[in-house]
Amino acid sequence: MNNLPLKHIYIPSKVPSNKLMVVLHGRGDSSQGFTWLPPYLDLDDMNYVLLDGPYDYFGGCSWYDLPPNQLHGIAQSSSLLAETLDILFESAYDVEESFLFGFSQGSLLTFEFGSRYYKRFAGYIAVSGYIYDPKNLLEEMNPEVKKSLWLCTHGTEDDVLPFKTSSEQVATLQDAGFDIEFKAYDKVHTIVEDELKMIKEHIVNINNKK
Repeated sequence: MNNLPLKHIYIPSKVPSNKLMVVLHGRGDSSQGFTWLPPYLDLDDMNYVLLDGPYDYFGGCSWYDLPPNQLHGIAQSSSLLAETLDILFESAYDVEESFLFGFSQGSLLTFEFGSRYYKRFAGYIAVSGYIYDPKNLLEEMNPEVKKSLWLCTHGTEDDVLPFKTSSEQVATLQDAGFDIEFKAYDKVHTIVEDELKMIKEHIVNINNKK
């Protein structure tokens, strides 16, 4: 774990396992901000790597710049994520039993990076984010990722990233045959307990199908 290109926190599974959840935080946060997630999900056979975005942002980290200057950062972060995950999945972990989870900026990377990455995760979870360019994503995506289960959630009262934008972008992907489950929650730009319970159930259901 010491040779990863991105700073991170690693939390091992309680029982030996090659399953891994990769967690991507939002703007201004860090890996430390998601250390609550593994104990909440309480999945004994899941390892976790919580990654830090490569850019400093007011005491935290970010994955890309504010609009309209996102693209360079998205490309650079995607490259660093590919290097990081190549190392992880060439060692002890099985990508086809693993999950990519992102919140806010991390949600955007789950779509923009995750859909293009040449390896296919068992599941993708994108919370309270948006998609930079849905049409370009559809043209450049790895078609194999359509075989995985995608879950996207968003708050109807989100005051940072509008619900309407996210829902319309996901609909563009769905209309093109991308199988994404979209769930709306009565929340602002955060993660709520009902949502977390549903996410845990979603992960368990995928694991039980393996």
